[in-house]
Amino acid sequence: MFFKTERLFATKLTIDDIIPFNEMQKNEKVMKYIIGRPKTYQENINELEKIICSYERIKSEFLIMAVVKKDVNQFVGTCAIVKNEDGEHEIGYRFIEKYWGNGYGKEIFAGLVTFAMKSFNLKCVVVYVNKDNYASVKILDSSDFNFIKEFDEYETGSVIRYYKKII
Repeated sequence: MFFKTERLFATKLTIDDIIPFNEMQKNEKVMKYIIGRPKTYQENINELEKIICSYERIKSEFLIMAVVKKDVNQFVGTCAIVKNEDGEHEIGYRFIEKYWGNGYGKEIFAGLVTFAMKSFNLKCVVVYVNKDNYASVKILDSSDFNFIKEFDEYETGSVIRYYKKII
């Protein structure tokens, strides 16, 4: 286990997670603000295998974790710390749609921020979020992250909000 919150914990993904992982990734609503389309089962198998292999060399550049509901030991989503092309440590999360609206986003976000900054000794973490992803924007706007700017993402035509936390 990497970290825990009141109702959730973050741990390594395993191949046994493929069914709920695929359920999450094949959902158009879940993937809308991530890649703009659902992923196929084969894409999800390939991605899950890549993530599992990455645990052999856990570094602060790429860490994707399963988010599990403690009371029933049920996979509900994923969270991540990824070093992006600008050299920033970006954090994010996603959940299976049936788990939306339970406050899990705010809960895992807070735990992920603390984990990222303490475990990898980071002085700064960032979040990029689609302006139309109202639930995530609300979480960020109520957090101690600083809103930096909005910009147009030319490939998708989306407006992206950029947030940063420096300690």
